[in-house]
Amino acid sequence: MSELRNKWDAIYSHKNNSPSASLVLTQNQHLLPKYGTALDLACGQGGNAIFLAHAGLDVTAWDLSPVAIQQLNNAADLNKVAVNAQVRDIVTSPPEPNSLDVLVVSFFLDRDLCSSLLTALRPQGLLFYQTYCQQKVQQQGPNNTDFLLADNELLGLFSTMKVRVYREEALLGDHQQGWRNQALLVAEK
Repeated sequence: MSELRNKWDAIYSHKNNSPSASLVLTQNQHLLPKYGTALDLACGQGGNAIFLAHAGLDVTAWDLSPVAIQQLNNAADLNKVAVNAQVRDIVTSPPEPNSLDVLVVSFFLDRDLCSSLLTALRPQGLLFYQTYCQQKVQQQGPNNTDFLLADNELLGLFSTMKVRVYREEALLGDHQQGWRNQALLVAEK
């Protein structure tokens, strides 16, 4: 684990930009509840966490990288929002069952964790998920297929949930337009 932590610490040490929220969250913010408990899982610099805190939710953010968590704490202070940011290995310590109203996952994929993520949501809880696909028109994100979604795979990983928003355009049509390289899902438990 320390090798993986070191890798991400090195990546975040070279990122000086301010964090931004993922498109799955910003484009679908109207679906967020007015209050509740939210988790930004594998949060990185915490753009989603800050966005959720501005929306009035009680926000926790977890990442393996202490460097990323420190950057998130700095950004939360600058934005004058409260975020409970923690260094946490989410694979070995997933969220507790029935503990979340909102779960946001962006640019992270561990298929074995999906059932734990589903059980972490309370009834009517919302999942906002966005990550890279195998069918990409540009080289973005990882190259290892272990971390890339197969066609429509995200729907299958959370098949017991009610789909509220889904988008994945793959290689259809004009590659210069539309939603490419990623899939996004908003689903309700």
